[in-house]
Amino acid sequence: MKDKDVVALESLRAVKSGLLLLQSAGQGSEVVSHEDGLKLLQKLVKQRKDSARIFSEQGREDLAQPELDQAAVIEQFLPKPMSEGEVTKIVEEIITESGASSMKDMGRVMGQANKILAGKAESAFIAQLIKSKLNT
Repeated sequence: MKDKDVVALESLRAVKSGLLLLQSAGQGSEVVSHEDGLKLLQKLVKQRKDSARIFSEQGREDLAQPELDQAAVIEQFLPKPMSEGEVTKIVEEIITESGASSMKDMGRVMGQANKILAGKAESAFIAQLIKSKLNT
């Protein structure tokens, strides 16, 4: 507030609001878990990027840029994303350890991968990778 950084202020207010909503929606727990916090931050970043994409498609760069700026501020609080190679290695290890051999095992592998890679890789990428490994 003192620095008069409007973008950072709006971004942090959105995070605080989301955390308060998450906290009040909890079942008697006043503390938001680390996993829930990460999910919230990822959701807020995704919302802003989606909004920016829509604004850009409509030729409204004046509205798209603030959304991207807010996404960048919120991303500072997320863990550094893993490289594709690191994610591939972890997914291959999960498939080997679980004995998964077909698409029937997709849900089980995806569940384990999401626990390990929460906040470090996008779920869509993980799912695509698992499908390609199980189909071969």
